[in-house]
Amino acid sequence: MHPRRSAQEVLLCDLCETVPLQSHCELCNINICVNCAVKHLSDSSKRHNVVPFLHRKSTNYHKCPDHADKHCEMYCEECGIPVCSTCVTSGKHKGHEISDILEKLSAKTESLQKDLEELETRIYPRYDEMASDVQTEKAELERKYGKLTTDADEQGEILHREITAIVNRRKSAIAEMKNKHLSTLNKNTDEITQKMTELKQIMSDLKSILKSNDVSLTSTYKSRNSEFRTLPPKVRVTLPSFSPQKINKDQLNEMFGSLSPLSINTEHGDTMKSAEAVSSPPVKPLLDEPRVTATIDTGYRYGLYSVSCLSEDQVWTCGDNETMKLLNLQSKLLTSLQTKSGYRPEDIAVTRDGDLVYTDPDKGTLNLIKNKQIQTVIRLQGWTPLYVCCTAANDLLVTMESDDREQSKVVRYSGSTEKQSIQFDDQGRPLYSSGYININKYISENRNLDICVADCEARAVVVVNQSGKLRFRYKQSFTPVGLTTDSQSHILTADCFNHRIHILDQDGQFLRYIHCDLELPLGLCVDIRDNLFVTERDTAKVKKIQYL
Repeated sequence: MHPRRSAQEVLLCDLCETVPLQSHCELCNINICVNCAVKHLSDSSKRHNVVPFLHRKSTNYHKCPDHADKHCEMYCEECGIPVCSTCVTSGKHKGHEISDILEKLSAKTESLQKDLEELETRIYPRYDEMASDVQTEKAELERKYGKLTTDADEQGEILHREITAIVNRRKSAIAEMKNKHLSTLNKNTDEITQKMTELKQIMSDLKSILKSNDVSLTSTYKSRNSEFRTLPPKVRVTLPSFSPQKINKDQLNEMFGSLSPLSINTEHGDTMKSAEAVSSPPVKPLLDEPRVTATIDTGYRYGLYSVSCLSEDQVWTCGDNETMKLLNLQSKLLTSLQTKSGYRPEDIAVTRDGDLVYTDPDKGTLNLIKNKQIQTVIRLQGWTPLYVCCTAANDLLVTMESDDREQSKVVRYSGSTEKQSIQFDDQGRPLYSSGYININKYISENRNLDICVADCEARAVVVVNQSGKLRFRYKQSFTPVGLTTDSQSHILTADCFNHRIHILDQDGQFLRYIHCDLELPLGLCVDIRDNLFVTERDTAKVKKIQYL
């Protein structure tokens, strides 16, 4: 037994080796005094677990399988097994690196604790989140498939109504033909009946004359037989016929409408970075003093609202009129384009292909400008498009509000196809404010694919993951307007009336402000080198700021 652990001696601290021990670190498996315990716990790189010495967990040494009377108090690094002193001296492990079993246990314990921490705090919550997303999707099945069934029923009713209308038109035509046929026959019958009445009268008169033998009547009689020898015209009517068209089932099926196939794709799961990789210092640390590197005078007279980078030295801007301007860092106007409607755009964004998109709330449209030609990509009914951004997948995310201002949502479009609608949280509560005069809701996608919205009226930055599930709200006593994100997954939002920019990390933790003598900052964007461009509402200037 180690002399310092003998029952006849005072047990001393393993670190200073001069003061009696009082505590035990279960992570490092060492015994320490009060002073050393304080220093030991100050090491924040490990999750030390210091307990009173008497409450320490006992170490159960493994019995040597080759030497029954020995415990394995050492560890062979080459063989990767615990060994006893006899194993080491017997020559079986000659030349192998041998370490103390307690030191090995301490290292392994630390590794196990790191694994446990990562599993508890990072990996399991992601699995739990995925399971929750699947449950949400399952809960939506009945509603979505129910809508498909309802759509099919409605289409069936429409076809039934059309067929009934066609049948009724045919029956009406048949009835009309029948009445016309009957009227013709009745007219013919009337003509024949009239002639027959005349003939009866003539025959009666002739019988009277013959019976009377009156010379006067007989001599004055004039025959009309020649008149009646020509019979009345006989009406011949050809009955109409019905020629039913052979029903082509394929054409009928096509006419009813098609149902797209069920597509089930299993995507490769994301590989999470290790805890060490996540906690490593950022590639581009924040500058202590951000600095303005360029100022662009846009020339708008009554307000500058949005900016979007085409390149490191060219930006698109929109402001108080229908003209969108492309300018360089020297304030030179390179291109100007006008909206299709003549109304001012609410927001602009540059796509991955370098084309410009803009929202037109007055017309309810989202428009794409390609080679100076304007195409209306989306035309909304009942909703007003507000702000727009382009995603890493080249989709468009659009914030919008219902025309009655009772609802707000975010919609993802691929081309003109709606792919996703984000409006409510897991409890069915609205994620975004509505019903206010100020409808600013700038939007951006973060590098980790979170969707970030500056909800001005709610005084919050609302962040949901790519599935639309709420991650967090950043709420302060401020009015967030412009919003953008950078390569470090920072979220930057303009605090207009306090004349500054808030920088948050990807989890919504405040990092610091950017001031740079800003006046009413509004729209934000970053270029590929993480330079920040900020619009000043009233000065109509864009400031380029280096903050990383």
